Parts: sequence; C-alpha cells; structure tokens
Amino acid sequence: MRITIDSEKCIAAGACVMEAFEVFDQRDEDGVVILLDAEPDPSQHTNVRRAAAACPARAIAISG
Repeated sequence: MRITIDSEKCIAAGACVMEAFEVFDQRDEDGVVILLDAEPDPSQHTNVRRAAAACPARAIAISG
C-alpha cells in the first residue's frame, strides 16, 4: 500500500487522525493533514482505508 495526500484539498477535519493516528497527523498551525508513513505496515491497512473513506474532502489516495 502506498498513500498520497493532497494537502490543498484537506479541510482539517481530523477524521484521518482518528482512524489511523500512526499514519496521519495534523499541522499545529492550521490542522492540515501530515502523512507520517507513506507505506504503512500491513497491520495498518484497514485503518488507512477507513481514514480515506472518512475524509470529507477526499484528500487521501491509496494505491497498491
């Protein structure tokens, strides 16, 4: 699995962090998503898929 984010689309809702805090974080100044791990361990794949589905801005893309 490979993750990419579009920080221009991000509306700082934080849903990704709630679903996969090991993979996503938010910038302190504006809450925009920060990708901590672009190729997470397989144990995180379900959480990452949930995070992408929960993103209201569809700012998270998954491949592989």
